[in-house]
Amino acid sequence: MGGYWTPSQMLTALVEEVGELADVILSFEGVKGVKDHDKLKEELGDVLFALICIANYFEVDMEDALMETIKKYSARDL
Repeated sequence: MGGYWTPSQMLTALVEEVGELADVILSFEGVKGVKDHDKLKEELGDVLFALICIANYFEVDMEDALMETIKKYSARDL
C-alpha cells in the first residue's frame, strides 16, 4: 500500500538524508571518506525528494516557495 508517511516520519527521513549528505560533503572536505560525485548526486536527490514529499503532503507549491526564497535572499544580499 502506497501513500505518505506521517509528517513526523517524513521529517525524520529528511533529517536522516541530510545526515547522509553531510557525510558525503565531509568526504569532499577531506574530513572522512573518498570523494564520490555519484554519491553526492544521489544524496542531494534524496534530500530533495524528502522535501518534495513534505511539501506535497502540506500542499505547498515547491516552485513558488523556491522563487520566494530566491527573491528574499536576492533582496537581502544586494
